[in-house]
Amino acid sequence: MHPGSLVGLAGLPAGAIERLLDRAEAWLAAWERGSLAPVLFGRSVALWFAEPSTRTRVSFEQAASLLGARAIVIGERGTSLEKGETLADTAATLQATGVDAVVVRHAASGVPEQLAHAVRIPVLNAGDGTHEHPTQGLLDALTVRCAFGRVAGLRVAIVGDVLHSRVARSTTWALAALGAHVVLCGPPTLVPAALAQALPAEVEQDLHRALQGADVVMALRLQKERMAAAYLPSEEEYRALWGITAERLQWARPHALFLHPGPSNRGVEVESDVHDGPRSLVRQQVRHGVAVRMAVLERALGEGAAAWPS
Repeated sequence: MHPGSLVGLAGLPAGAIERLLDRAEAWLAAWERGSLAPVLFGRSVALWFAEPSTRTRVSFEQAASLLGARAIVIGERGTSLEKGETLADTAATLQATGVDAVVVRHAASGVPEQLAHAVRIPVLNAGDGTHEHPTQGLLDALTVRCAFGRVAGLRVAIVGDVLHSRVARSTTWALAALGAHVVLCGPPTLVPAALAQALPAEVEQDLHRALQGADVVMALRLQKERMAAAYLPSEEEYRALWGITAERLQWARPHALFLHPGPSNRGVEVESDVHDGPRSLVRQQVRHGVAVRMAVLERALGEGAAAWPS
């Protein structure tokens, strides 16, 4: 596997996460000053999205462009996979065309790691099945760090469909590595107690207890496209018991802030007055996503420290 590949955050040391966040903050500051350096000029990145995406795909494309690289977008359909070609052969074809890195999103868990072992160029995971979404975990950590000046010691409640959420996994790995106390909350069918053994987090099915003392509340959508069975009687029941409303946000600490990785199902996991309210960091998450992906692309393509923004 190329040393610039990023297929997950599980087991990544806190120092490595901090360095990526530091680089993302530096790029964010340079972007806001209008002093970006095109350190990836002449490089090309294949964005292979075999699953729907708006935020991740656009932010990777924007990140590559801001750094001077060319982004080649490959959509859900139209590849030779539809003709029976294997994933490894498709990745090898992309490598043979001369692209310098591949960003891949796929509905099947493990695909980015499989590809990373099949090619000699960096492979970046843009979300694979229910496994991980590492750049989302990093941008969530960056958003929390920018808001509070730290991550260590904070209580973060992640509420919703954790069972099917790659975001919940990556964000938990990132925040826990940086010293946060993460609480996973939702229906027992979607937040089984066994997750406490699989992830560095506490599991709590009662929303009131989960939100008490929380500095950050993150809502997750119900991922019905990944559900092979009926995990809930109805969306109405979910909203009644676990939806984040302005009243319920008061159960958290007075300064508590709200996050959502998107896309949002308003009126189900979150009410609009929370999603768009003064405590919401949803738009900051999107902007931070561009900066994080700049840092990840920079790391993947091995640009030297002399070219980094001051």
